[in-house]
Amino acid sequence: MPDIPPEEEIKQIVGHEFPGGEYVVEHWENFLLTECTGAEMLPDAMVHPVVLFHMPILGAKTTIAEMFALGQATSDFSIGIESYNWELFEPMYEDVTYQVNARVIGADRINSNDNRLQDRIQFRFDITEKGRDIARSTVIWLYNRGTRSARQPDD
Repeated sequence: MPDIPPEEEIKQIVGHEFPGGEYVVEHWENFLLTECTGAEMLPDAMVHPVVLFHMPILGAKTTIAEMFALGQATSDFSIGIESYNWELFEPMYEDVTYQVNARVIGADRINSNDNRLQDRIQFRFDITEKGRDIARSTVIWLYNRGTRSARQPDD
């Protein structure tokens, strides 16, 4: 079993900020995202909300791989998704430049009822346009650490 990162190292990532940046959703991208949901295009070049799955990560100038590494994932298969919470404060549109800022807002070690160790890490992505809040995506991932063994006694 791979080494489990110390809990204090995981807690120390709270407050970590990603570089941040800008993102523009182009028509072709909106079309493909909308089509894969089985929905019709929204009026007036409005962007389908499913864009909030990937756009915040790219706009914040990070990658899923970097987010895995930040939480010290043991493999690409050791991550579980707890939730993606998307909040839309205003509609999003094609060909508009959005600013994206992101940071880690929570990191806790949990011992589940089935004796599995996990680190629960929360990432928050804020999307604005000319200073107005447009959307927020809060991503919570579970970094699976295996089962508690004699090496990791209860505190």
